[in-house]
Amino acid sequence: MNLGIFSKIFVRPTLGEMLDAVRDLGITHVQFNAGSSDLSEAHCDAIRHEFDHRHLTLEVLSATFNIIHPDLHIRRQGLDRFTLLAQSAKHLGTSMLSVSTGTRDPEDMWRRHPENESADAWRDMLTAMSTLATVAEQHHVTIAFEPEQANIIDTACKARTLLDSLQSKQVKVLIDAANLLTVSNLPQQDRVLREAFDLLGGDIVLAHAKEFSADGKLGNAALGGGVVDFPLYISLLRNVGFQNSLIMHGFNEDAAVESMRHLAACR
Repeated sequence: MNLGIFSKIFVRPTLGEMLDAVRDLGITHVQFNAGSSDLSEAHCDAIRHEFDHRHLTLEVLSATFNIIHPDLHIRRQGLDRFTLLAQSAKHLGTSMLSVSTGTRDPEDMWRRHPENESADAWRDMLTAMSTLATVAEQHHVTIAFEPEQANIIDTACKARTLLDSLQSKQVKVLIDAANLLTVSNLPQQDRVLREAFDLLGGDIVLAHAKEFSADGKLGNAALGGGVVDFPLYISLLRNVGFQNSLIMHGFNEDAAVESMRHLAACR
């Protein structure tokens, strides 16, 4: 299991300086957010060079957009960008893209909306994920979706239903213990996490590490500063044979060293 970090934690004027900050921590695996960057062949070559020059691995490319946004035009823009990222992934040095399952909230894709529970929203999500799977198959990449409280797929059980519905070899799971927790289920964290791994263990290709606080806040704390049972989480990853990267995120840069130390103690 490799320890990785999300590149967006480090705010720097240039990609090279950002990757220097990653390397200086002793981390070699990165989740990279290309944002609105130009993805021409020349620019992809330049990005790949910056990673290779520092002996860093671009583990996964962030390709998240709100796949069920109420505005169809915004959905289409997101799909176009996803397609471009899928086309560019191998050139950048990865075969994995991370996605989410969306929310009906028109302003914030990380905010829950009452309509997320509707049959229409589920149908739109299933249609969109099927389209993403087709694009992924065309470009020989894997998409890893993340069960997350603000999105349509907010439990391990729903994630299992989605996987069984799609029956796609290109669609796998990005697991994050914090995303499976709520204030109400926190006393049953052991059961919640074990059940998630029982349902999804064979389909997990990437893992995130961020914190959850007792008052229900996600992130914004060094790992170990909240209530996530990281020793249990890591042991469950090991038990299913997980050998990819555990990507840290959800904290400020000044919490990176503390977070690394906490995970090291849990491993």
